[in-house]
Amino acid sequence: MAKVISARKAPGLARGYQVANATRAVCLSFAVAMGAGVATIPQVVYAQSYVFNSVNIEGNRRVEPGTILSYAGIARGQRVSAAELNDAYQRILGSGLFETVEIVPQGSRLTIRVVEYPTINRITFEGNRRIKDEDLAQAIQSQSRRVFSPRVAEADALAVSRAYEVQGRLAARVTPKVIRRSDNRVDLVFEVFEGGVAEVERIGFVGNGKYSDRRLRRVLETKQAGLLRAVIRKDTFIEDRLEFDQQLLRDFYASRGYVDFRITGVNAELSQERDAYFVTINVEEGQQFKFGEVTVTSDLSDVDAELFSSKVRLRKGKVYSPSLVENEIARLEKLAVNLGLNFVRVEPRVTRNDRDLSLDVDFRLVRGERIFIERIDIEGNTTTLDRVIRRQFEVVEGDPFNPRAIRESAERIRALGFFNKADVEAREGSSPQQVVVDVDVEEKPTGSISFGGSYSTQNGFGAAFSFSERNFLGRGQSFSFRINTAADTQQYGLRFVEPGLFGRDLSLGFTFAYTETDNDNAVFDTTTGVFQPFLEFPVAEQARLQLRYSLDYGEITSVDTGVGGIVTAEAAEGERYDSSLGYTYIFDTQRKGLDPNTRYRFEFGQDFAGLGGDTTFVKTSAKAIAQTMVWNEEVTLRATLEGGALNYTKGDSRVTDRFLLGPDIMRGFSSGGIGPREIGPGGVDDSLGGNFYAVARFEAEFPLGLPEEYGITGGLFYDIGSVWGLSDATKNKVGAGNTVVSTGFDARHVVGFSIFWKSAIGPLRLNFTEALQKSKWDEPQNFNLTISTQF
Repeated sequence: MAKVISARKAPGLARGYQVANATRAVCLSFAVAMGAGVATIPQVVYAQSYVFNSVNIEGNRRVEPGTILSYAGIARGQRVSAAELNDAYQRILGSGLFETVEIVPQGSRLTIRVVEYPTINRITFEGNRRIKDEDLAQAIQSQSRRVFSPRVAEADALAVSRAYEVQGRLAARVTPKVIRRSDNRVDLVFEVFEGGVAEVERIGFVGNGKYSDRRLRRVLETKQAGLLRAVIRKDTFIEDRLEFDQQLLRDFYASRGYVDFRITGVNAELSQERDAYFVTINVEEGQQFKFGEVTVTSDLSDVDAELFSSKVRLRKGKVYSPSLVENEIARLEKLAVNLGLNFVRVEPRVTRNDRDLSLDVDFRLVRGERIFIERIDIEGNTTTLDRVIRRQFEVVEGDPFNPRAIRESAERIRALGFFNKADVEAREGSSPQQVVVDVDVEEKPTGSISFGGSYSTQNGFGAAFSFSERNFLGRGQSFSFRINTAADTQQYGLRFVEPGLFGRDLSLGFTFAYTETDNDNAVFDTTTGVFQPFLEFPVAEQARLQLRYSLDYGEITSVDTGVGGIVTAEAAEGERYDSSLGYTYIFDTQRKGLDPNTRYRFEFGQDFAGLGGDTTFVKTSAKAIAQTMVWNEEVTLRATLEGGALNYTKGDSRVTDRFLLGPDIMRGFSSGGIGPREIGPGGVDDSLGGNFYAVARFEAEFPLGLPEEYGITGGLFYDIGSVWGLSDATKNKVGAGNTVVSTGFDARHVVGFSIFWKSAIGPLRLNFTEALQKSKWDEPQNFNLTISTQF
C-alpha cells in the first residue's frame, strides 16, 4: 500500500495568485491504497509502520537533498510510524522553503516531492503617493533575490499599513500580490489604497474646573481640525501622540501644584465616515498644594546641614512643583561635589498637610553607594563626533556615579537638537561597583538651504538666500550665511560659533555683516560693515557673560543736493573705522525659574572704542523684560524697558552710528520716524537719529475666541519712548536756513491692537497703531507686519 501525505496551495490566477490564498491553512489528505479483500470477522488493528531503504527527492532545484533530509529527520533503515512520517512532513513544510510538499511511502522507498517557493524578482508599490517607495521599502522584510514567503509578505503588508496609520490614515489598505515570471521567479506587488486622513474634529475635557478647555488644548500636541486643516498637520489622529499628550497634561498640572491630578479615561470615538475622531479626556484635578516648611537634615557627621540649608532657594508659600524639587536636589548635590564630598546624595522626604494644602519638604543628606563610572559608550552617531556628546556629561570615566547627573546629561544631549532620539542608560560594568553608561543616538538633518523672496515695508521686495548648519562637520558648531537683496538694500551676513571650546561651556565665534543702501528715492546712501569675534561663558546658574571685539566700518555716499548740512558734513568725512572692546551680561530665568508662568530677562552691555580706529566713545545699552500669565493662564502680560547711550570723547557720532528706532522697538512710527531731524526749505527733512533713547512697552496677549488650532491670538499694547540728544558739534553743522528739531527728550505715546498668527511661514504679528502723542515732524505708521518673536 502507499500512504500520501501532501499539502497543495490554492490554484493561482491567470497571471498570479493572491498571497492571502497562499497562506491559508494547508489541506492535509491521506490517500491509502488498501489491499484486495475484506475480512469478515473482527481483527486486531496494529499501528502502521515503515522501514525505508531509499529516499527519492523530486522537484527541488535550489535546496539541496541533504537539507530536505535533515528537515525530514528520517534515517535509512529506521522504523517510523505514520505519526512520525506526518511529523517529518510538518518539519519540511515548516521550513518555509516550499510551496507544496508530498510524502509518498512506496514499500521500502520513500518519495518526497516538493515545489519550491519562487525567488522574488522585484518588489514594487502601487497606489502610494503620500509615502515614497524607498521609505516603504525600509518597512518591509521581503527583499529581491530572496525566497518568497507568503507569511512574510502578509507581515510586510501589515507593516506598510501601520506606516500609514502613523500618518492618521486609518482606512489605508494594503494587498500583497505576486505575478509569476519564468525560471520560478515572481514579482511581489503591494497594492496600496491610502485612504483619507482621520482628523481630530474635537477635543473636549470633563472634570476640569481650574483651567478651561482652551487652555488645556494649548498644552497638547494634538490639535483640532479647522478651516486651516490643509496647513495644520497636528490635527491628524495618531494614537501614540495622544499617549504623549496625556503625559503633557500630567506634567502641566504637577508643575502647578496639583499633585493628585489624574486622567480617569480617554475616549476616542470614530465618526461613521471613519474620517474624524471626537476625543474626550476625563480628568480629576484635585487641590493645589504649596510648599510648606523646607528643611535640610544630614545623617552624615562630616556634612554641615546648615551650609546646605543656606543654599536652598525654595521658600514657603511657593506653588509646589516636582521640577523645583529636582532643581534643588541637583544644586545641593553639585555643592557637595564642589566641597569634595563624594557619594553624598539628597533624598527628598515630602510630608503632606491636607489641612492647609501644603507639602513640607525635607532634603536629607545621605551616603550613597560607592559606584564609579567605568566608561561611557556612544553608538549611532555617524556624523557627530564623540566629543560633542561627551562634553554634555559633567563626569568622566572614574568619577563617582550619580544617576541624577546622568539624567541631566541625557537632557542636554536631547537639547542639542542633533538627534531624533537619544537614549542614555546605565548598566553594571566589570564589577558591582562600576557602571557603564550607554548612549544610543539616532541622528537627524541639522542643516538647511533656503531660496526665496522677501518683503519689507521699508525696503520693498527682494531675493533671499541662506544656508545654516547647526552641527557643522559633526563638531557641534553652528555656521550660517545669508544674502538679502531688496530694491534699495543689500545685506550679507556670516556667523560661526564653537559652543564647546576646550570641552567646556565656553562659546567662541565671530559675526560678519555688511550692508549697502542704494535707493533712488533716498537722499543719501550708506555702507556699513562689522566684524565681531566674541567669547561667551556662564558666570552663574542663570547668567552668562559675553566678551567681544568689534571693528566697524561706515561711509555715507551719493548725497543729494536736497540733503541738509549735517548729513552733508558727515558724508564729507569719508570712511570711518571704529575699534572697540565690549561686554554683555545676560540674566535669564527661563531655564530654572521658580515660577513656570513667569520669566525675567535682563541684559546690560557696553562697548569701549579707542583701541585704534578713528573715534573714542562708550556705547551703553540695557534691556529688562518681565512676563507672566494671569487669569488661569489665559492672558500673557509682558513689560519691556530698554535704552541706550552714546558718549564720544574723540570724534563725533554720525547718522550711521546714532540710534534710529524702527517699529520693532517703538511701534507706531516708521524707521527713523521720531527723534532729531534737520528740516528746511526745499524739502530738507533728514532723520538724524539720537545719542540716547529710552522705550517702555507694555502689552497683553489673549485669545480671540477663535479655535486655538488656527494659531491666532490678539493683543493690546501701549508704548512710550523717545530718541534725543545731539552734540553741539553736530548741531553746528546745520545747513543755512535749516533748523534742527526734537533734540530734547519728548516722550511719544502709542496704543494699538495686535494680531498674532502662527502661520505656515512662521509666527507673524500685525500691529494696528494710533499715536496719542507725537511731534509734528514725526513719521507715524498706523500698520506694520513683522515677525513675531519671544524673548
